Amino acid sequence: METSNQTSVSKFFLLSLSNIPYQQVIFFFLLLVVYIITLSANITLITLVTADFRLQTPMYFFISNLSFIDICFSSTTVPKILENTLNQDKSISFIGCAIQMFFHLALGATECIILAVMAYDRYAAICRPLSYNTIMNQKICIYLAAGSWIMSFLNSALHAFFTFQLPYCKSNLINHFYCEMPPLFHLSCRDTLFNEILVYVSGGIIALCSFLLTLLSYIYIITSILKIHSNKGKYRAFSTCTSHLTVESIYYGTIIFMYLRPRSKYFLARDRMVSILYTVVTPTLNPIIYSIRNKDIKGSLKRQLKLKTCGYCV
Repeated sequence: METSNQTSVSKFFLLSLSNIPYQQVIFFFLLLVVYIITLSANITLITLVTADFRLQTPMYFFISNLSFIDICFSSTTVPKILENTLNQDKSISFIGCAIQMFFHLALGATECIILAVMAYDRYAAICRPLSYNTIMNQKICIYLAAGSWIMSFLNSALHAFFTFQLPYCKSNLINHFYCEMPPLFHLSCRDTLFNEILVYVSGGIIALCSFLLTLLSYIYIITSILKIHSNKGKYRAFSTCTSHLTVESIYYGTIIFMYLRPRSKYFLARDRMVSILYTVVTPTLNPIIYSIRNKDIKGSLKRQLKLKTCGYCV
């Protein structure tokens, strides 16, 4: 461990996934494969939504937003984790750490809000179908997406400013795979109660409010579905929402677990594993879940592949 008696540091040191050489190689290739799948699946989903006019709807507009967020979210941390897994130098500059934390937090919060907006979109489609085109018109969709991004980035800027104003004189070894607030708080020689309260307040506003909006939307959705007399109609409605619920349960669960706990409940070894779940695994699952359970996406993919094949034949 590298320590410093100064009140500021010029760089930090991060952990690698393993210190055992053969495990480093295994983890590197596993993580690389997952990252490639994340990029490929999300880029494919965005391409399909952009290219197919049948997918030019509010639901797929928000799904493509989610895919873009997942690409960026995963890219803020995974390349550095891959580098540190095989590289002897596991340092990251002070500025680099601040930038990584800023974008990681901002994109994570944006995903929270977008997931809540997607739940509201499903509520409008199922519970208020006659007014759906009015409620979720193009202008409203753009405002909701833009508002999600702006609010999240402002929130992240606030956290980044106060986090990197702290004096880091205990150590410059971050007990984590990337720069995140809780491990950074442990390195400060100043009381971080203000920073932690700020996390709870913003977490309550963004994560909990998004979660409650999602929960409320699905209570109304399930109530409406249960009123459908046809079993086939119930199945179609439930299948439309199941993928959304799966994604949202995984994401909100891990985010609330990571950020909305008292200080005494932090256990860094466990938290590192949980952070890998929502930083690496969830961005990979999102497009897969939406594609596997979505006839429109599968149909669009088949049409695009057919067009490509016919183009090559000509």
